[in-house]
Amino acid sequence: MVKLIVTDLDGSLLNDKKELPADFWKIEKVLRERDVVFCIASGRPHHNLVNLFKPISAHTYFLSDNGSYVTYGEEALLVKTLDSQIVKTLTIASRGLTDVYPVLCGMDKAYMENHNDALLSQALQYYQSYQIVEDLTKVAEPILKVSLCDLQNAETNSYPHFRKYEKDYKVAVAGERWLDFTAFDANKGAAVQLLQQRLGVGYAETMVLGDYLNDLEMMGVAKYSFAMKNAHPGIIAAASFITEADNNYNGVLRAVDSLLQLKHNFS
Repeated sequence: MVKLIVTDLDGSLLNDKKELPADFWKIEKVLRERDVVFCIASGRPHHNLVNLFKPISAHTYFLSDNGSYVTYGEEALLVKTLDSQIVKTLTIASRGLTDVYPVLCGMDKAYMENHNDALLSQALQYYQSYQIVEDLTKVAEPILKVSLCDLQNAETNSYPHFRKYEKDYKVAVAGERWLDFTAFDANKGAAVQLLQQRLGVGYAETMVLGDYLNDLEMMGVAKYSFAMKNAHPGIIAAASFITEADNNYNGVLRAVDSLLQLKHNFS
């Protein structure tokens, strides 16, 4: 019996317009009534998740910044920050790449040093709380994640330049336009394991769903690991199942409905 469901957002629960499925709130209520814990695991920052899920934020586990920051209500269950020196190193290295812009992700807001319209059009989808600064290497706040917004393609343009850091830090292609850096032991899979321990839920009682390479570790900690139909080939290879529908056609909710036999009639 599934007792814990963890889903990614962009490319998974959300459609390409960044919208929640119309039936989400009904399904979430049914799961709660059945004592199934529903969680959100995303590369997005905490403030964004709380705003998006405001009606249920008081009783929802949020695994934000790729698992670097895990919360339940007002309680912080896990906080993993990056060493300030690597933050500076990554920031400086990214400045030499074409169409690549660093974003530093703190616990309460993000920091950028460029007003580039293309950057802002990408970043403001996820970072409503942000500050433009003159020099990111001078930011003193603890940083959970460094994200590079790559306006070309993160996997082919910026990732090859930063592959060398993989021995010491978690480097994840988080989307077509995003390359993320977190502490080596900070990832969605480790965050899900933290919840399993806290809730007393086992591998065979866990369902996870994701679409991109920052979901990779998550695929290995649940018996019911689902790659979205629209997922990156690396996630499809790592998952045990593939959703019948993609993120634009309620892929997550339909997989949940089928596995738990909710028998919901989707609108």
